[in-house]
Amino acid sequence: MGRLDGKVAVITGATSGIGLHTAELFVAEGAKIVIAGRRAPEGEALAKKLGTNCIFRQTDVTVEEQMKALIAVSVEKFGRIDCLFNNAGGPAQTGGIESLEVERFDAAMATLVRSVMLGMKHAAPHMRKQGSGSIINNGSIAGRLAGFSSSMVYSAAKAAVIHLTKCVAMELGEANIRVNSISPGAIATGIFGKALGLSVEAAEKTPAVMREVYKSAQPIPRAGLPEDIAHAAVFLASDESSFINGHDLVVDGAMTGGRNWSQQQQGYVTLKKAFDQGAG
Repeated sequence: MGRLDGKVAVITGATSGIGLHTAELFVAEGAKIVIAGRRAPEGEALAKKLGTNCIFRQTDVTVEEQMKALIAVSVEKFGRIDCLFNNAGGPAQTGGIESLEVERFDAAMATLVRSVMLGMKHAAPHMRKQGSGSIINNGSIAGRLAGFSSSMVYSAAKAAVIHLTKCVAMELGEANIRVNSISPGAIATGIFGKALGLSVEAAEKTPAVMREVYKSAQPIPRAGLPEDIAHAAVFLASDESSFINGHDLVVDGAMTGGRNWSQQQQGYVTLKKAFDQGAG
């Protein structure tokens, strides 16, 4: 404990899933945090649980004035902002290209990409004055490879986040501000249920199902957990990563590494049987 002693962080999308676990871990590691989310009861409950080192502000991350105000709270209450974790997100419309609705496309891009841009835009001036800072953006393996999301819109948005991260890192790195992204793999959260049309309440009850569904999706024999991403965020927020900039940290248990060994070997067995039958 204590890897983030003396640091102040802003975490968006902190009322559930990855954001919630990251908030808990940041405080445990010594940080003071400002957390944001749309659901006030959940945010206020988490802030009460975490104590005086946590402040909650209800925020729509797609609205510039609200994002600017959120960043300002960190500076006003705690005197600085050492880390911004642009974690807030949500599902996007599923289906093929011909069925996409422009309004839903624009709404998803606002939630997934505009919010990240706004967070960086308004954190950067404060970090420049300090001469340091770490910005972490939540990407996805779906932004690196096609076919890893039920939504091509979500995939496109996350690809934009990953590349925007690299572009901004090249600028802000000159001011000693590091900008990196984390690309989670199959993490057991409620986002999958939301993508399939479940209510927020119902979706938040699905992680146990996701753990079972995705336990064999990657070589490591379990689904990813929100804590896995939270630990990666602590590393990128800490001084341990002081020479890492413009990097997309993939946390997926090697899901995107290629075919699982057992599946590959079974393929050879099947092929050999086919050869043997052909020879007979």
